Amino acid sequence: MKKRKPIVLSEIKPEEKRKYEIAKELGLLDKVLTDGWQSLSAKETGKIGGMLSKAAKEAKTKAL
Repeated sequence: MKKRKPIVLSEIKPEEKRKYEIAKELGLLDKVLTDGWQSLSAKETGKIGGMLSKAAKEAKTKAL
């Protein structure tokens, strides 16, 4: 198995920060930080993706 570099929240790129915030809202952040994104189920991943998509649509609508 490939060694993973530990995730440091203060070094996250701004465009990825929202993904981690959503994981925290859903109570999944600890799981992601210890085991990585691949440890999430398809349902959990889909929930995060849906929330990211919704936020992007809302941001686009507000910009207009």
